Amino acid sequence: MVDPSLNPVTDADPAEAEATRRPRRRPARADLVALGAYVVLGVFVCLNYWGDVTGRVSSHLPTDHSWFEWLFAHGAYSVRHLENPLFTARQNAPDGVNMMANTSLLGVTLPLAPLTMLLGPQVMYALYLGAALAATAGTAYWMLSRHLVRSRAAAFVGGAFLGFAPGIIHHANGQPNFVSNFLLPLIVVRVLRLGEPGRWRRNGLVLGALVTYQIFINEEMLLLTALACLVVVLAYAVQRPAATRAVAGTFVAGLGVAGGLALLLAAYPIWFQFNGPQSYRGLQGGVFHNWGEDLVAFVTFARDTWAGEPAVEKTIGMTEQNTWFGWPLVLLSVVALVLLVRRSLAARIVAVLIVVFTVAAIGPVVRFNGVETDVRGPWSYVPDDLPLVEMMMPTRLTLVVAAAVGVLLALTWDAASRQGRPAEAPRVPAQRTGEPAVAARRRWLRPVGYAAVALAVLPLLPRPLPAQQVEPPPHFITAGGWRPYVPAGRTLVPVPIPSNVHGLPTLRWSALTGQEFPVPGGYFIGPNELGEGVFGAPNRPTSSLIYSTMDTDRVPALTDENRRQAVEDLRFWRASVVVLGAHPREAVLRELVTALIGPPQRVDDVWVWDVRPLVG
Repeated sequence: MVDPSLNPVTDADPAEAEATRRPRRRPARADLVALGAYVVLGVFVCLNYWGDVTGRVSSHLPTDHSWFEWLFAHGAYSVRHLENPLFTARQNAPDGVNMMANTSLLGVTLPLAPLTMLLGPQVMYALYLGAALAATAGTAYWMLSRHLVRSRAAAFVGGAFLGFAPGIIHHANGQPNFVSNFLLPLIVVRVLRLGEPGRWRRNGLVLGALVTYQIFINEEMLLLTALACLVVVLAYAVQRPAATRAVAGTFVAGLGVAGGLALLLAAYPIWFQFNGPQSYRGLQGGVFHNWGEDLVAFVTFARDTWAGEPAVEKTIGMTEQNTWFGWPLVLLSVVALVLLVRRSLAARIVAVLIVVFTVAAIGPVVRFNGVETDVRGPWSYVPDDLPLVEMMMPTRLTLVVAAAVGVLLALTWDAASRQGRPAEAPRVPAQRTGEPAVAARRRWLRPVGYAAVALAVLPLLPRPLPAQQVEPPPHFITAGGWRPYVPAGRTLVPVPIPSNVHGLPTLRWSALTGQEFPVPGGYFIGPNELGEGVFGAPNRPTSSLIYSTMDTDRVPALTDENRRQAVEDLRFWRASVVVLGAHPREAVLRELVTALIGPPQRVDDVWVWDVRPLVG
């Protein structure tokens, strides 16, 4: 929504704006160097996984890591068996899981299904994670270099920050959906171009297609982008009312086309998400509303950056590190905004974004250095049951702040690159007298600006993501020894039963065998008896007994009712076999299950209870 007679970056006169906007041929070599650098950085971030890609998971979020491996296997299974990818019964048997109501990454796992079948979900996870980081930086570089700044170096710096910001790297620890932001810069560009005369249909169709695809990658990031675009458009309209009125009709028409196409393409999946089997209405207790950003977090170096320290989490608290910019970048951002807002429209809009989303991210209570103060935050006025908003974490609004800071870095570098150089507008002698001398006097500002940006961002370069070793699945599982025990329509019950707490080892059994057998329990969000979203399957008496035995490391006194309930639970799960592999609590778990349903057999490297005669 940009007035074609004005430069969107500076408040220059129309003649100078036209010269600044004049198309320039950019060497492909510079673009390839930028993309190559992003790819190298993406590989570097995932370096610890590649040391043993089949035996390592995230040290910080191992269960999330396993969940996304399982998602890649789900995409491959859906394609291979031509099943509806919006729902699966391979987890939480027999009820299943609504994949649209969970973070499913279908826009990635389905098209990459052939590679997952070829390489396996573990390799695919590590490969995709680095590629998603690099791709996001690449599309951000394209957006900045083609639409906002003249300097390719400025676009490179901004793109690198948008792709590898501390908050993004934090989510790369097991949550690739939050690093899969490569469509968002393209969506922003298309929104801002909706007002182009004569192109509203094309721009609207392209925007609608991009929005639809993003729905199947990460709806939460799409919502944040939509909110950011709304603030940008409103900020532009306030500063350029005449230009806004001139293109408002075209903008609204293009927006209507985009919305209509997205509604047409995504209507059924969205309906399925809120009304399909295993759908839910909000999360029980609005658990995310208290996750506001700590004010000290903004000036703290993130754990996974070169300047960060793991111990800092004990000071501020275990929150998502969505900002954690460090004090040099915060200082630079304040100084850059002070210097740029007077002459740069883009800088003023960035300032509005930073202020609005910083305040909105504070949460219901202002937190300072890990302590909740008595000061109420903006989310204290937001009802817990407000549709869509009820699922949001306030702290994640600062991901918009991170994106705005990335744009500000590009604007700052670009402004520094112009210091000491005469303007490129057409020469008007009466207006340009003494310009070379003025430019020469400002030449020293260029290296100062470059140095300031470098000193602010270099401490934020990411470290390789920490990884931990995990036990491989039993040979009985990977070699297919389970097949004679699990006929069609029946389930394999692993011990412990997968859950949000105990789900890492046994959930991977399903993922690494291509989900060829269904399992009870799992790691997901589903409805409780009131229709509210809860984490994991509601515990059955037997699964609760297993978890309590693991916690106490001893078998409790069992009754005939415990044994009856165990058989009833196995019938509910449609179990045909119970399997216990190597586990720190293997001895006590074997004793428990034996006391409940009888003695096992040792088959290969696992204990097996064939329960078909028991449950019928």
